Amino acid sequence: MLINLLGASVPEWIAVSFPIIRIVIAVIIALMCLALIVTVIVQPSGSNGVNPITGQSETFYGKNKSHTLEGFLRRLTVILAISIAVLAVLFFVTLLISGRQV
Repeated sequence: MLINLLGASVPEWIAVSFPIIRIVIAVIIALMCLALIVTVIVQPSGSNGVNPITGQSETFYGKNKSHTLEGFLRRLTVILAISIAVLAVLFFVTLLISGRQV
């Protein structure tokens, strides 16, 4: 039933290329996972011993955090994680359309 919703009437040349597409997607996911691991390891820890309830005033660094390396690494982490999730869904959609069991 799900295959019918996804459009099982795929042209033959596309259906034949699904194994190659899956290999490419799997390699891209693996490389992105390695990049995500490195990005998370390089990030400094978020706990600096300051209690947020104390109401400490904003510093110049706190206001411009998005322009620092730490802000860049946080954005890169989110982008990589979302991209991996989208590619994983795409990988399994190609499996469903080709009719192959996981």
